[in-house]
Amino acid sequence: MNVPVILMMTTLPDAESATALAQAILEARLAACVTRLGAVESQYHWKGALESSEEVQLLLKTSVARSEELQRFVEARHPYETPEVLVWQAEASPGYGQWVNAETQRPLHV
Repeated sequence: MNVPVILMMTTLPDAESATALAQAILEARLAACVTRLGAVESQYHWKGALESSEEVQLLLKTSVARSEELQRFVEARHPYETPEVLVWQAEASPGYGQWVNAETQRPLHV
């Protein structure tokens, strides 16, 4: 039986900020995996003007239990005033879904 996981995508202004955010997310165990989707060119309306910029996309894979905390973490550390944070639930294969859940569990302190 498949396991629900959360996919979250965000764009960052450059490779350095993408690497830093990905590392912080993984160190906090808020995602099991961060995939850099690569450089993209985004065109958008911003403050009344049509803009274009090169950005780096990240795809974050996390558990349902950690998704809200991950979103808050990304928004708090993102360099943009209004960061793109897209979130959707997906069905993962049992092995992969279990791995995502295991990797994003909070450590137990005794």
